[in-house]
Amino acid sequence: QVQLVESGGGLVQPGESLRLSCAASGIALIMYRVGWYRQAPGKQRELVASTVSGGSTDYADSVKGRFTISRDSAKNTAYLQMNSVKPEDTAVYYCNAINIFLSRDVYWGQGTQVTVSS
Repeated sequence: QVQLVESGGGLVQPGESLRLSCAASGIALIMYRVGWYRQAPGKQRELVASTVSGGSTDYADSVKGRFTISRDSAKNTAYLQMNSVKPEDTAVYYCNAINIFLSRDVYWGQGTQVTVSS
């Protein structure tokens, strides 16, 4: 059974940092494009950052220079380092994995809440 389990969310103040983790089981993340998405109340889910094996990364303009996506193949885990967070970063953050050879092979985590507030 495939699972993506996010962790690391919580309540932080503006300007602080947070690291989200996405631990995978049942699949090898190295074979997948990994993305972090977020969905704020009343808004559509949006792609925040993505990465494929080899180090290629892509970021939404709103987080460039503040967020960093990475992965640890040995731990089969992906991360989203969030620095200088802003209130508008408040959302449920979801981990997504898409098989790089079979695009219909897609998995989602259950989400982790990030709230940025003073």
